Amino acid sequence: MKSILSTLILAVMHIFSIKSQIPEKAEDIKPILIGATLPIAELKDENGTIVNLNSVLNQQPTVLVFYRGSWCPFCNQHLSALATSQEEIIKLGYQIVAISPDDYQNLKPMEKEDKLNYKLYSDPGGKLIQQLGIAYKVNEKNKAYISTKTIGVTTEILPVPTLMIVNTKSEILFEYINPNIKNRITQKLLLAVLKNID
Repeated sequence: MKSILSTLILAVMHIFSIKSQIPEKAEDIKPILIGATLPIAELKDENGTIVNLNSVLNQQPTVLVFYRGSWCPFCNQHLSALATSQEEIIKLGYQIVAISPDDYQNLKPMEKEDKLNYKLYSDPGGKLIQQLGIAYKVNEKNKAYISTKTIGVTTEILPVPTLMIVNTKSEILFEYINPNIKNRITQKLLLAVLKNID
């Protein structure tokens, strides 16, 4: 009984230590590395239905994108660029999945507005992006701005824009992470990586 109680106390302490370790700045993140396996995570689709990330990734190799939210113009440009390359990405045997800490209510309008034919998911509370080590805190000024541009719960944390290539075992084969929100992987480089990745 004591060992179970000790284990529970350690688990709770670990959760609180992770929360307190969320960096203030994007440059201070400590992301999960290539070769690591993504954690089990529950996301929400555009209808608010809970979806298991691993069951999505098990379907086929994935171009997995973490974006800041529907309110971010640089994210919208990147997601639109992915849509223009989607046919070629599919021919190479990959699906595209994009995840943000946006409330799920923002997903459907974004899919329609940006004419996206791939799946967008919400990471409620940013739990997954915290586990991946790509989360940082939203300052009060940005939080106020985001709240005027989105529906539902306003996020407390954001991901550094990240693109991963993941196999069907949820293992990371490639990642592109840049704290400069204006810099995203080019479609030319992404396609070159997809054609040559093992």
